[in-house]
Amino acid sequence: MSDPLSRLVYVSRNLMGGPPERTRDGLRDILEVSRRNNAAQGVTGALLFNRGCFAQVLEGPRAAVERTFERIQRDLRHGDMALLSFGPVAERGFPAWSMGFVGTDAGDRRHWDGLTAESGFDPALLRAEEIYGTLLRGMVEDEAIP
Repeated sequence: MSDPLSRLVYVSRNLMGGPPERTRDGLRDILEVSRRNNAAQGVTGALLFNRGCFAQVLEGPRAAVERTFERIQRDLRHGDMALLSFGPVAERGFPAWSMGFVGTDAGDRRHWDGLTAESGFDPALLRAEEIYGTLLRGMVEDEAIP
């Protein structure tokens, strides 16, 4: 029996604190480690960082996605984690990215302005479909993939 393809969407608060350089270095570390670990586990997805919060989509075999999410939950850089959705999907939305990133620079603002305008990036007001769509648009536009 094969492990079904699954998608998980969550949001969390950034607990890195300190000067901007510390946050930048922490994000760089998260992306580097995530890309390496996710590639080894067959997990793909994308990460959004905005206003001190994270929003992430993880896709892959259900067991691998669960293990990845469990590691993230233990990561002290994340707080107030909220699981928005987790379930089977027919195909991956991010097949080419072990961990894509839509970040904090002004160019990325166009991807997440809608999320923040409506919700203030409040986890209680965010929906998984909005995060998924925002990350997918951001990754496709940034990589110029039709």
